[in-house]
Amino acid sequence: MDREHVKGAADKAKGAIKEGAGKLSGDKDMEGEGKIDKAKGSAHNAAGNVKDAARDAADAIRK
Repeated sequence: MDREHVKGAADKAKGAIKEGAGKLSGDKDMEGEGKIDKAKGSAHNAAGNVKDAARDAADAIRK
């Protein structure tokens, strides 16, 4: 697991907590921040997947 995947997982977890806390407390701003953090986490995961694919392709060319 590379840095992008770790960052993505952390942002998703933070977002889920904020979103849940916002729903429980009725704080729409916090709920929105949680959704944004979850989206950032998904973007980091996607970037990590692209890096993995590029690394795998480079390894396949070298063989």
